[in-house]
Amino acid sequence: MSAPVTIRPLQAADREDWARLWTGYLDFYETSVPGEVYDSTFARLLGDDPRDFSALVAEQEGRLVGLAHYLFHRHAWKLEEVCYLQDLYADPALRGRGVGRALIEAVYDAADEHGAASVYWLTQDFNHTARRLYDRIGQLTPFIKYQRPPS
Repeated sequence: MSAPVTIRPLQAADREDWARLWTGYLDFYETSVPGEVYDSTFARLLGDDPRDFSALVAEQEGRLVGLAHYLFHRHAWKLEEVCYLQDLYADPALRGRGVGRALIEAVYDAADEHGAASVYWLTQDFNHTARRLYDRIGQLTPFIKYQRPPS
């Protein structure tokens, strides 16, 4: 039996473990960002600007094993803000052991505390492992994402 996983807010001392996990997340989606984006993102995750993202981490035996980055923002169709779960990642060695579910449920709790009843996120259609979890704890919507093409 493995040690329990604790979900808690990101802390300044987590920089190295957080960067390892975020790199794994970016690698999964076949992308990368420059070092200054790591620095800026980490600073924003720890900042107190309400427009910035927040972060929760999953910790097991003193080591980070998962992360969730989320943001509250206004929505034109609602009076209350909504919550966007931008990044969710669990260490591949612990997949299927509840880390992702625990992080999503902690974001749900943060949204409830903030008064944002709606939480949404995106994933790629090939992310089959994560989608099995999402199908159990979320609701698939019919929306298709478009974005501005690179110039």
